[in-house]
Amino acid sequence: MTLSMYQASVPVFARMLGNCGGILRKAEAHAVRAGLDPATLLEARLAPDMFPLHRQVQIAADGARGAAARLAGLALPDPEAEDFAVFNRGIQHRFATTAASFPELTARLDAAIAFVETLRPEQIDGSEARMVDVTMGGRTRRFAGQPFLLHYALPNLHFHIAMAYAILRHAGVALGKQDFEGPPVYSSLP
Repeated sequence: MTLSMYQASVPVFARMLGNCGGILRKAEAHAVRAGLDPATLLEARLAPDMFPLHRQVQIAADGARGAAARLAGLALPDPEAEDFAVFNRGIQHRFATTAASFPELTARLDAAIAFVETLRPEQIDGSEARMVDVTMGGRTRRFAGQPFLLHYALPNLHFHIAMAYAILRHAGVALGKQDFEGPPVYSSLP
């Protein structure tokens, strides 16, 4: 069985962003139960020089949306549109306005999922060799579609969602591996 570029991107982006939304819902419930100010969790980080939770989630949502748009060959509103950035924000760390609450972060994830789910297989399949440009701060990086997806977009998506998971786990939110992976999408053989 052949795995298409569409199968390796859109369903994975949507699933991982959805799993991230589930993690955020558990974090918000934890904050309510523990009587914590949600900002405490939203600003949490594992080390002083890393991005806080809210930024990790924003990067995951914007990165997946931007990667999918580029693989589909869609014209972006602007080559440096912050909502379509693809993980590498450059040394300037330029970001669109960030979500200030759990509901706003969840809405950002939902919007990214809704966007990627509008894309059809015929828009992405065959993009293995399509040139993908990622521009930030006037600097453009060029990739062929398949290495862009497999060696850049997917690892970055998993990294930022794993960091969100780790930040919340470290903060005491009751999360397990299943929260990161989501419900099984496979069937066991008899």
